[in-house]
Amino acid sequence: MLTHQTINSAISNAQVVTKAVLRAADQLDIPNTILAKILGVSEPTVSRMRKHGLTLSTSDKSFELAILFIRLYRSLDAIVGGDPNVARAWLRNVNTALDDSKPLDKVQTITGLVHVIHYLDSRRAVL
Repeated sequence: MLTHQTINSAISNAQVVTKAVLRAADQLDIPNTILAKILGVSEPTVSRMRKHGLTLSTSDKSFELAILFIRLYRSLDAIVGGDPNVARAWLRNVNTALDDSKPLDKVQTITGLVHVIHYLDSRRAVL
């Protein structure tokens, strides 16, 4: 049975994740068209998220993809020491470890997003 607290928690989680994914995209200078592809939503949906406060639903796949994208952002941010310019450049340059692809091109599919996250996680684990 859903309680008032459970409903408020889901709304709060949705708001936090939506705000975080938009901020991550802003930091990485990712346009709405590409963010929409990453999240599996339409470009107008991303626009409504930005302008009208639309939040991702916790029960939708787009919410899960947003969490993965936030994870990618956090990993990349840690690797580049918080330098957004380096992070932006890394996303837009060909990477031989990613099948000679640009990470930004790869993350537009679920498989590619997961692949890039695994790559970043492996780079963070190097001691």
